[in-house]
Amino acid sequence: MPQPPSLVDLLHHPVRWRILQTLINRALTTAELAELLPDVPATTLYRHVSTLAKADVLRVAEARQVRGTVERRYELNTGAADADNDTVDPDRLRTMFTVFVAGLAGDLDRYLERPRLDPARDGVAFRQNAIWLSDDELVEFAAEFQELLDRFAANESTSDRTRRILSTIMIPDQ
Repeated sequence: MPQPPSLVDLLHHPVRWRILQTLINRALTTAELAELLPDVPATTLYRHVSTLAKADVLRVAEARQVRGTVERRYELNTGAADADNDTVDPDRLRTMFTVFVAGLAGDLDRYLERPRLDPARDGVAFRQNAIWLSDDELVEFAAEFQELLDRFAANESTSDRTRRILSTIMIPDQ
């Protein structure tokens, strides 16, 4: 029996990466995804959503009958992971990081396609800080940072709110 593709292999495709980014903290139908990703052909979008759902990266949050067909609302399966994540493979980790950075570059490219750019108003920022933390302080920092994210991630979409993607990378320097 063939091995299912690894999470790294699944995410190493720009359309799948964008689908996942679009679904961060929300559940959407494929039609709603198509509205948010207008440059992706519908057949391509449906194929990649199907691939991600079969791999359990996406799960059905809700299904309802609509005019004789089933409309599914998909969300990220945040528990999805490779079965062999217990071992660290430097090449896989490098690939995952490369996919992550490529996704960030794609986000920036889409922002730069806007007719009017105002990075200060739009909150576009690139920042890097160095912090000295013991292992215990790192655990504390991560927990408090997650609490802060959770507080704002609970915000509902409104006309005065803009969806913003916050990406973080933490790598030990020594």
